[in-house]
Amino acid sequence: MAGFINFADEEEVRAYLENLHVEYSYQCYKEKDPDGCQRFADYLDAVKKDFAAAARVLRDNCEVHGHSESCYKLGAYQALGKGGLSPDLKAAYKSFMKSCEKGGKKSANACHSAGLLAQDGRANNDQPDPVVARDYFTKGCDGNFAPSCFNLSVIYLQGAPGVPKDMSHALKYSLKGCELGHVWACANASRMYKLGDGVEKNDAKAEDLKNRAKQLHKEQKEAASSLTFGE
Repeated sequence: MAGFINFADEEEVRAYLENLHVEYSYQCYKEKDPDGCQRFADYLDAVKKDFAAAARVLRDNCEVHGHSESCYKLGAYQALGKGGLSPDLKAAYKSFMKSCEKGGKKSANACHSAGLLAQDGRANNDQPDPVVARDYFTKGCDGNFAPSCFNLSVIYLQGAPGVPKDMSHALKYSLKGCELGHVWACANASRMYKLGDGVEKNDAKAEDLKNRAKQLHKEQKEAASSLTFGE
């Protein structure tokens, strides 16, 4: 849509949002555009707050079109019981897996969510599966999702059934998580260099990583404070 919107004008904003509704619904239902359906679902969720309608669009766009982002968001709806859906972690797990395998903007997040459900067993009759969790966290980390790198490092740091303890892998993924801005990944890597766990002891490197963790923690606290102030 061309032109600038005067967001101080309530009527102009209302008309703009109604036009978005028409445009996105047309893209989804008339043009059969999966990306348009995702935009429509986002609009229904964020603007209209019509979560039941958003859930229907997400389910159709995931199941019929296999749209990765819709599958990820459908999984979140299913996990939370949002949009009139019954909370169903098994269904959520399937949606997350589908998004993860498909690839796309939210696929790394989906891989991480699938890893979490596999790790604690909630998607498999309370039977944790560390091997599957490791595989999904690996995919999430490969997609540069920092929490996946951290969780993966912890699995290797502690060891689990089917996943032997491996300090070199623990360090590798801690360092990657740290590079991606994960505070605790930096802290773990710092400790490993300090103690010489899985790597030659290096006090200077340990100190650098500790300072990186402190700086990230400070930045996150400041960001949280500014968000609270601005609400």
